Amino acid sequence: GSGKSYAMVGYGAKKGIVPISCEEIFTRIANNKDESMKFEVEVSMLEIYNEKVQDLLADPTKRPPTGLKIRESKALGIFVEGLTKYPVQSYKEISDKMDEGYENRTIGSTQMNATSSRAHTIVTVEFKQVQTIGTTKSEKLSKINLVDLAGSERANSTGATGDRLKEGCNINKSLLVLGNVINTLADKALGKKKDVLPPYRDSALTRILQNALGGNSKTVMICALSPADINYEETLSTLRYADRAKKIQNKAVVNESEH
Repeated sequence: GSGKSYAMVGYGAKKGIVPISCEEIFTRIANNKDESMKFEVEVSMLEIYNEKVQDLLADPTKRPPTGLKIRESKALGIFVEGLTKYPVQSYKEISDKMDEGYENRTIGSTQMNATSSRAHTIVTVEFKQVQTIGTTKSEKLSKINLVDLAGSERANSTGATGDRLKEGCNINKSLLVLGNVINTLADKALGKKKDVLPPYRDSALTRILQNALGGNSKTVMICALSPADINYEETLSTLRYADRAKKIQNKAVVNESEH
């Protein structure tokens, strides 16, 4: 994730994953001809730094020192308590919010990458489709988690010591747990180790992504790879992640409520 993580956001005319997916949402909303249908889009943005969760769209000077709590409820599933959500009407509004969030990130310089983010960033886009027929209102909700993982930089090539090394250990820990969760879910899909529970609770990253990885969702992993020799190991490990993630099989059911 260099600077603004070009694979996620893109650079200049080369659009990244976030603009392409978000613009598509608003294109489809604009093409809707059904008068009974209304759409609501909200965005939130958080970072996980040293296992603490912080709201990137809140005032950085007012951050709780222990971070925000990850909670679970029957109605909402896994959620981050106190995380702000902003209604948005266009991709530009999402982009502006993300710019604000990126400004508030925790960045630590290492020899490997001067603007290397030392935190995982998750942008969540909530998309609600509301249909009103007579007096019945039906809502369908989907959440799209766009995750920018901090690089799994190796201590010997980054010259990291002290705080930087601690950050690296936490980054590597959550990436390791993410790998374990993906492996467990992939094994289940292949009919192996059916009784083993994925270790979601072993890191903040996997806890927050629990619904998206093994819950009521479609799980898609899009990886950005580097052609450089120095990144050969990281590229291979990323491809292994993606190969395992491809094997996850979730049966997604529409979240629909009527009132």
